[in-house]
Amino acid sequence: MEQSGVHNGAFGADKFGLKGLKAVHWNLGTAALYEHALQNYEADLTREGALCAETGEFTGRSPKDKFTVRDALTDKTMSWSTNQSITSEQFATLHADFLRHAEGMTLFAQDLYGGADPKFQIKTRVYTELAWHSLFIRTLLRRPETAALADFVPELTIIDLPSFRADPVRHGVRSQTVVAIDFTRKIVLIGGTHYAGEMKKSVFTTLNFYLPEQGVMPMHCSANVGPKGDAAVFFGLSGTGKTTLSADPGRTLLGDDEHGWGPDGVFNFEGGCYAKTIRLSREAEPAIYDASLRFGAILENVAIDPETREVDFDDGSKTENTRSAYPLDAIPNASPTGRAGQPKNIVMLAADAFGVLPPIAKLTPSQAMYHFLSGYTAKVAGTERGLGNEPQPEFSACFGAPFLPRDPTVYGKMLRGLIARHNVDCWLVNTGWTGGKFGTGHRMPIKVTRALLTAALDGSLRDAKFRTDPYFGFAVPTSLPGVPADILDPVTTWTDKAEFAKTARALVDMFQKNFAKFEKLVDADVLAAAPEFKQAAE
Repeated sequence: MEQSGVHNGAFGADKFGLKGLKAVHWNLGTAALYEHALQNYEADLTREGALCAETGEFTGRSPKDKFTVRDALTDKTMSWSTNQSITSEQFATLHADFLRHAEGMTLFAQDLYGGADPKFQIKTRVYTELAWHSLFIRTLLRRPETAALADFVPELTIIDLPSFRADPVRHGVRSQTVVAIDFTRKIVLIGGTHYAGEMKKSVFTTLNFYLPEQGVMPMHCSANVGPKGDAAVFFGLSGTGKTTLSADPGRTLLGDDEHGWGPDGVFNFEGGCYAKTIRLSREAEPAIYDASLRFGAILENVAIDPETREVDFDDGSKTENTRSAYPLDAIPNASPTGRAGQPKNIVMLAADAFGVLPPIAKLTPSQAMYHFLSGYTAKVAGTERGLGNEPQPEFSACFGAPFLPRDPTVYGKMLRGLIARHNVDCWLVNTGWTGGKFGTGHRMPIKVTRALLTAALDGSLRDAKFRTDPYFGFAVPTSLPGVPADILDPVTTWTDKAEFAKTARALVDMFQKNFAKFEKLVDADVLAAAPEFKQAAE
């Protein structure tokens, strides 16, 4: 078997059961992986130097094809209402079939860390069939120093084989695509999909399972830190501005997707960013734009001109979920350590396509837990297949339900405790619509959002005058220098006031119906933080 690159010779591929391989390329860097990807016709080189790949049928995660082994470790600790199970025996069969499928292949292996805090990180080895997948995961996780590779022993092993096809009957899965996790053996098997994001999300899922027992709260969030060491955490689902708003030139970026909050503060899980690029422009997001075009960036499903190789970020013909993966150091003000102290502010981002939430609201600790467990945003036509003209609410518990193996209340109670312990200010920010719902109103101006966030993070918004929202009960500022007063009160931006009241009541009802599943699991003060019709005023 041919081998290249630096690795622990005493802990090679054979330790995982991989036999009969043609070659293993260990811990190759960016340039070498570019060469392999281009030689194997896996991707194209863009004019500016990024690598552009297509993921085929799957342009996003495949949550219905994700399975976890149900055994003595997970039986009572997993939330089986939101996670699918397979047996240890089915996983063993799948694992053996993966190893058999890999025989004769050339694989790329990366030894990496999940987590920037050495006390809580997980040593992760990732075997991939494709060179560009190896570059992707090398970019998105944290990279050890070369000297550490010689004695690297993985705790978690991922094998990613897009050409593998699962057998639903034999393996107990749904289709030919599979993402299977065994928390006891710490093995992840990914097959039948070219979507590279499944690898990093599997690392998140693993950390999200183990960290709560170590007193660390895992969070699907971005985070940054101000010049005075004041960290801020931004929760939000895809498309709410999590990546954009945390990339603030006046603050240092910790990361854009998943973090832990432990005894020493906040730490990033990753070593890179994974940004949405649809309609990305240098004018609106210069740091992300430049990072996405540079050598070392990986573009997914982004259109490029076949002749000039010029990138077209406005073209969503392949998918609206076009992506860029780039290393954190591509952002000029990114933290080299990925660590900061205890956060001073928590921001929950909701892209409200119904246009009734204010641009910012201050939350009490009880309200924060309510909205954290709700995890609200709204989807609009064009972002996903099958959506009609009307906005559709999306409630994803803890702003990351697909990656949370445990019951959402486990994470919610941890958050509440941390907010109280560290006296954290909590804010709800609407990055969605104002002046009417989607189709009538318009998107919240990013200048307004940034001005309000700046005031929240520097502490000046705390001293503003507030009103109580009649529908949601949270505190809303009535004025802020540089922000039009009418935009702070959403009803004033609507021409049809009766339609606003109808829409607001409908959204309140959606919140209440969604939260019903948590009613018996939370304290009375959290239930009291729910929006109420009776509070509404015409």
